[in-house]
Amino acid sequence: MADKAAARREKFPEAYAIFDPIVAEWTARPDVQLGAMFGSEGLNVRGKVFAFVTFAGELMVKLPESRVGELAEANEARPAVMRGRPMREWATVGTDAAERWAPLVGEAFAHVDTITR
Repeated sequence: MADKAAARREKFPEAYAIFDPIVAEWTARPDVQLGAMFGSEGLNVRGKVFAFVTFAGELMVKLPESRVGELAEANEARPAVMRGRPMREWATVGTDAAERWAPLVGEAFAHVDTITR
């Protein structure tokens, strides 16, 4: 796992330059950790992942299905697709929209925090 995470960091330094400060902020909070998932490292609350950098170097966040639709309609994020399969409650956003990463991570945390209590 460490080798895969290191390779991903090397391949997408711009993504991790955005993501790492967000990770530092969130992991200082109770119940939030950085852990392994999908061959990457992701933020989780009480073991449930809410944000990570994808194999394509984009941010992926877990949100309510309706919110994913709103973001897609406003061209602020795209519905996530993994291995050709749409993921109803996941959205992605590229490094070209770095200013959206922190707010989306906050939304994702709030959503997952609520459903894991």
